[in-house]
Amino acid sequence: MSQMLNTAQGRHIAYHFTPGNGPCVVFLGGLKSDMEGTKAIHLEAWAKARGQAFLRFDYSGHGTSSGTFEDGCIGDWHEDTLAVVDTLINGPIVAVGSSMGGWQALLLARARPARLVGLVTIAAAPDFTEDSYWAGFTDAQKAELEGQGFVELPSDYMEPFRISKRMIEDGRSRLVLRTPLDLPFPVRCLQGTADTAVSTDVALRLLDHATCPDMRLTLVKDADHRFSDGPCLGLIEAAVMDVLGEGI
Repeated sequence: MSQMLNTAQGRHIAYHFTPGNGPCVVFLGGLKSDMEGTKAIHLEAWAKARGQAFLRFDYSGHGTSSGTFEDGCIGDWHEDTLAVVDTLINGPIVAVGSSMGGWQALLLARARPARLVGLVTIAAAPDFTEDSYWAGFTDAQKAELEGQGFVELPSDYMEPFRISKRMIEDGRSRLVLRTPLDLPFPVRCLQGTADTAVSTDVALRLLDHATCPDMRLTLVKDADHRFSDGPCLGLIEAAVMDVLGEGI
């Protein structure tokens, strides 16, 4: 059974916390995914076996947390992330962000730089509301967004879903690839070359943009956006160990 955290914004955030040695590994999931996903569950089992503290949670409008997805935005989910980190974890953190969770991990690094000692991204999608959604909208879709407040988009990985005007406008205020991005700790980025949701160009742009003393990008041929088969899960484990200073 998950536990619930009530936030200052009045949201109820479902989470699973595994106590153990620090730093605490925090898994930040992707858009419309939840904490029961393959990567989150696998990493939790890995952490338990090591005696490592681990936290997974559902953003508002995701999984069993309160709210609806359509009402949410990047800033809401950033607030949720800060709430669980600030309330549930004492001491240092290693953030592991998947897809939209990669953007959330970068926002967390910007907001709590002293808390993070390492960062792992998996098919990170920073600034996607601007560079993917908005940039890809037709004039008709932009008019629709303005007129009715949302547009509906198809997806390779889920049912068609609504993108709200609020999500676009809020995302614009949370961009991380337009201003200096200082990551003063080890960073490992993982990206599949067969990813149809996030291109390798995004991973390369992040690598080029960030200021970091120890940042590496691993491209995995033919891996898709899920990045959750056996070899990919092994690479995630290795990346976490690497930023913990236990790499080979």
